[in-house]
Amino acid sequence: MTGRINFVLAMALVLCALALVNAQYQARQLFIELERVASQSRQLDIEWAQLQLDQSTLGKNSRIEASATHDLNMVPLTAARTQYLTLGDK
Repeated sequence: MTGRINFVLAMALVLCALALVNAQYQARQLFIELERVASQSRQLDIEWAQLQLDQSTLGKNSRIEASATHDLNMVPLTAARTQYLTLGDK
């Protein structure tokens, strides 16, 4: 009778040990995943800050005016170059 109880208790102990090992393994896997996601989040925050800086730099009026002047060969509007259209009587 005591042999049977010892066997049942030993099996319960082995099952508990296996459950503990499995739980620790899963905890390690989840921690590794957490660290990977946190690293990715930091990288995305850095990229977001860089994009905001680029947007503020590219959106300045002086930058837009310089780009229009050099790249598109546009010139500022002057009164001498302005043409007015009038409607004639019908």
